[in-house]
Amino acid sequence: MKVFSLKSCDTCKKAVKALRDAGHDPQIIDVRADGLTDADRAAIIGQFGDAAINKSSTTWRNLEEGEKAQPVASLLTLYPTLMKRPVIQNGDVWTIGWKADAQAAHL
Repeated sequence: MKVFSLKSCDTCKKAVKALRDAGHDPQIIDVRADGLTDADRAAIIGQFGDAAINKSSTTWRNLEEGEKAQPVASLLTLYPTLMKRPVIQNGDVWTIGWKADAQAAHL
């Protein structure tokens, strides 16, 4: 199980705690500190497409319109914190966010 998150994100902290409490030992990947590998970035985009971008984030709002028009892969390469999070991969099951659907899939 991999959890793509930010160390400072409260939702990510809640998700990791719940996963550990449920007996999982997830590999935590901090997208700011660790970055995303090309393979992980491609897999996330393949699963979620444009939904991988958090368009309500401060980072997104501060981008110029021309920057927002870039492909998702370019945006996540330049601004990894734009990724909606947490993204959780558990085998073939992928979820984004930590709402009821993600919790049901992983807990």
